[in-house]
Amino acid sequence: MPLIVTPRQFTQRAEFYHQLAQFTSAGIPILPALEQIKRSPPTRSFREPLQRLLDELGKGAPLAESLQHLDWLPSFDLALIGAGEQSGRLDSCFRMLADYYHGRATLLKQAIAQLIYPVGLIHFAALIFLILVPFFQSQFNANLFLLATRAALVLLPLYVGTIFVIIAMQSKHGENWRAGIESLLRPVPILGKARHYLALSRLAMALEALISAGVNIFEAWNLAATASGSPALRRAVAAWKQRVVAGQMPSEAVRNCRLFPEMFANLYASGEISGKLDESLRHLHQLYNEEGTRKLQVFAQWTPRLVYLLIVLVIAYEIVQFWIGMYGPHSDLSNILKGF
Repeated sequence: MPLIVTPRQFTQRAEFYHQLAQFTSAGIPILPALEQIKRSPPTRSFREPLQRLLDELGKGAPLAESLQHLDWLPSFDLALIGAGEQSGRLDSCFRMLADYYHGRATLLKQAIAQLIYPVGLIHFAALIFLILVPFFQSQFNANLFLLATRAALVLLPLYVGTIFVIIAMQSKHGENWRAGIESLLRPVPILGKARHYLALSRLAMALEALISAGVNIFEAWNLAATASGSPALRRAVAAWKQRVVAGQMPSEAVRNCRLFPEMFANLYASGEISGKLDESLRHLHQLYNEEGTRKLQVFAQWTPRLVYLLIVLVIAYEIVQFWIGMYGPHSDLSNILKGF
């Protein structure tokens, strides 16, 4: 897996899952479907892992087990594909993964496009206030190379911090790392809720597919929580095991867990009582997917604007300081005027 996943790679992965969804929904078995995609993959880099996957499947191994042997797909993809394979609804899981990665690519492109201007403004401000202004103030006697080096050292922490955040947010890390990132982002306004709602949406979708396929209720919850991509949800569901096995209804365990909103608990309980749990879970999937996506879009729109506002305030402060230094009561110009 690459160190950093770009919008283009998200789009390629979305296309891969879209093709798989089309083939499997048309009744084409997974092996011929993968062979067909290998002939015309979304990108050339897919050919080698697809060939290794075909080799594993050729030995008679199930799809999810074969994918586990490859360091290619994130754990979220593996969990959801495993749930789809057990439930017999791989086409739905592939379609969800295609929509998921298409949405992530769109949001990331939007955020990058909106950040271009603030980032350019940061470098322009560094050029003006860290290089040109000191150079003019020294009456052209300052060393431009030293000024440029100082500006680079000021910008370096921003580069390092940005790269660290991008790498830290990748889904290829282990569960402990992802759990730490999840804990850090949960209190972040809008973003924390968006991530949690999308995790609940994936859980509801996987759970509906598993229950409809007749999978044991606790095993279905365990697999669905893993497929949600949220370590917190997976650990919470794992903690129910003894209580559910002892006879506690899952709806009661959901209601007592702070990670599930009241609406989720109520709709799940009504579906459990009425015998229409599949309908309730489909509704929950759609509800939390739409709300989580909307919040992510809001976050992607407003984060660059806040960055831009912060930069404008810093530039305004530097301009004020410059003019105070030039014309303030202790400036060289003021001292010259006092001599007359």
